[in-house]
Amino acid sequence: MTYPVRSRLGVLLGSTTPPEQIGKLAADAESAGYGELWLPEDYFFLGGVAGAAIALGATTRIPVGIGVVSSVVRHPALLAMEIATLARAYPGRLMPGIGHGVPGWTAQMGLTQKSPMSALRETLTGVRALLRGETVDDEGRFASFRQVALTHSVPEPVPLFTGVLGDKGLELTGRLADGLLVSALAPVEYVRAARRKLDAAAAAAGRTERITISVLAAANVTRDPSQVAAARDALKAVLAFYLAATGPAPLFGAVGANEQLADMLSRGGPEVVAAEMPDEWLDIFGVVGDQEAARSRLTEYLDAGADNVSIATVVAEGADETLAAVGELTSEFTYCK
Repeated sequence: MTYPVRSRLGVLLGSTTPPEQIGKLAADAESAGYGELWLPEDYFFLGGVAGAAIALGATTRIPVGIGVVSSVVRHPALLAMEIATLARAYPGRLMPGIGHGVPGWTAQMGLTQKSPMSALRETLTGVRALLRGETVDDEGRFASFRQVALTHSVPEPVPLFTGVLGDKGLELTGRLADGLLVSALAPVEYVRAARRKLDAAAAAAGRTERITISVLAAANVTRDPSQVAAARDALKAVLAFYLAATGPAPLFGAVGANEQLADMLSRGGPEVVAAEMPDEWLDIFGVVGDQEAARSRLTEYLDAGADNVSIATVVAEGADETLAAVGELTSEFTYCK
């Protein structure tokens, strides 16, 4: 994938963002110099496709990503139709992300799959074929296509991202996708390992193009030195909640934190994690502190193989300050033609 000159720093709008505020926030992010904007599809908060449409309509240049649609919630033909509609209306600006979906949410809809990897593979291949104008006739383990073709295919390739964590998902991404959206709370070590695995999978598949890595980073940044301690304390409570909700995972295993996290969770929930988590976990799993700390951490992600880093303002009362503080750094991290 190639990019025009733009910042490598982006923004993720939180899933609790009121839909009526998406347009203004998207325009503000573009005006602040951010290089990309991601809209979540967290069930049952915001619709990612509809949210992306609002954001695209409110802006003129910034690429907008959907991070991420579950592969089992929409039939690939329907998803391809929605993607094509936006991609044709806003050429070169849409970055659709597709993943497995949070098991608890898909179970609520009765959409649990015996083979989530098959569903993701069939969705990626079906969507791509339909977008480029092919007629698809196939009987898969997850989805059936009977002479399906889009009336409005897309003249230019649309970059398809995945939102996966494990090695099988990374291997699939390297073979079939254009980019990887890395979940918030990812340490630099995970990003470095993911870059190696993606490159190896792409090479094995005979691909020469670079697979883009966009990292989402939980952030709480201040320009006021006197507020650094408060910023760290506020992020700690939020990280404890997410760590407890996620539990041991490949992200945390990359820094050997799974055993310690599992021990905490065996004795309680977020309150135990908040009380016992090492202070350095704030710097490992987030971007926190003053602008210099943020600059250093963002550089580490990019040096590890990320192409972009998008901040997630997970601390509500610090969101405006974080967006302003990191926004002042956007011009320091840019692509060149």
